[in-house]
Amino acid sequence: MQTIAHWLDGKSFAGTSAATAPVTNPATGVVTGEVALANVADVRAVVDAAAAAFPAWRDASLAKRTQVLFRFRELLNERKEELAAIITAEHGKVLADALGEVTRGLEVVEFACGIPHLLKGGYTENASTKVDIFSIRQPLGPVAIISPFNFPAMVPMWFFPIAIAAGNTVVVKPSEKDPSASLWTAELWQEAGLPDGVFNVVQGDKVAVDELLENPAIKAVSFVGSTPIARYVYENGTAHGKRVQALGGAKNHMVVLPDADLDLAADAAVNAGFGSAGERCMAISALVAVGEVADDLVARITQRAETIRTGDGTRGTDMGPLVTKSHRDKVASYIDAGENAGATVVLDGRRVRADGEADGFWLGPTVLDHVTPEMSVYTDEIFGPVLSVVRVETYDEALALINANPYGNGTAIFTNDGGAARRFHNEVEVGMVGINVPIPVPMAYYSFGGWKNSLFGDSHAHGIDGVHFFTRTKAVTTRWLDPSHGGLNLGFPQNH
Repeated sequence: MQTIAHWLDGKSFAGTSAATAPVTNPATGVVTGEVALANVADVRAVVDAAAAAFPAWRDASLAKRTQVLFRFRELLNERKEELAAIITAEHGKVLADALGEVTRGLEVVEFACGIPHLLKGGYTENASTKVDIFSIRQPLGPVAIISPFNFPAMVPMWFFPIAIAAGNTVVVKPSEKDPSASLWTAELWQEAGLPDGVFNVVQGDKVAVDELLENPAIKAVSFVGSTPIARYVYENGTAHGKRVQALGGAKNHMVVLPDADLDLAADAAVNAGFGSAGERCMAISALVAVGEVADDLVARITQRAETIRTGDGTRGTDMGPLVTKSHRDKVASYIDAGENAGATVVLDGRRVRADGEADGFWLGPTVLDHVTPEMSVYTDEIFGPVLSVVRVETYDEALALINANPYGNGTAIFTNDGGAARRFHNEVEVGMVGINVPIPVPMAYYSFGGWKNSLFGDSHAHGIDGVHFFTRTKAVTTRWLDPSHGGLNLGFPQNH
């Protein structure tokens, strides 16, 4: 039984707390390790290490920082299969999906390698007589990243590459359900040459979260998770004077218009609804069928979903288990509630025969038809492989349904009508929109984030928003009356 510890100053740190939590392989139900749960003293020790490392890393040249980033990128690309296997063992998603997660995180690392260009300021000569003004972007200090269970590698990578490249130091608090990915990442940073104390990991639960939100040395907090906790993190973090970006929950709708390619739409609905067992904040959980397409579309989706192999992610299956038994039971209870409220269970994942151990946390793809907006299966974020079909008569009804929803993370429309697509992306009140694209996750050089109750704070993740979040602008006004002269050096200038 392995004990999964913290990471402080370039080495494993056991901490002083005796509290632990079990780490389980969701495909077998077997407890594979125990993760340390930090007390306040443990969190403060990790934060103090990040604070001590900050001055030197802040003053390191951009050339030095980017050299470390490039080396980290190369190591991660060479060894990404190792990280994918760790994710599958603790989260349960199939290996191909885990590898895709790492690859999308790698895109942010590559974006951060261009940090010298992204940190460039402006310069105005002779703003006044012999007075020049320029602006610079500087790091904040130690920052915290509080990560969810569903993407233990990708979500932290939305934040820490940019934070580190910009000159900040980092404390990552992973989910206690799948904590090992962050420790693997810490070791890789060390191998890449990152100085001790720049990247740290503290394992824990609410005790660790609260200390990170309250500790005055932490200058900013990035969080991804459910909406109630996102709101809590935002309110408590900002109350303690921190910058906070807190990405919350979602109820993502996919609208299918009568002119859409129904085979394309059915493939997209299945891929976006059941990938990673629906444990994605960008999963399509509500399919809005407009007009007469509903019967045909539901039949095509069901036919495809019936072919999905649910089972152990190491056996070449299509969809793995849910992350814990309690979560599996909670998702199943929503199917019960939908059926009792009058929804038609077209495909029932409660009866799945999984290719895996009997004690795995299995729930197969589920399709519910004739779902109405007052049902809990529609109103709540289920976070499981449950696709609810809502039938409407017109485009306007579909748009009104989405805009009335308290979430505004992602949405998609499937149509061959360019005018309808343009109208949709202009009118829909959602932060990320796909046109014939079911999971519109932006590339790393754009920014990720929703609207309404899907985001608390003004900054989205990665892209230029991420650079601005992890830096602050300083304007400098200068006047130099006498020029100075240096010595001669005819060698080609080099960066160090």
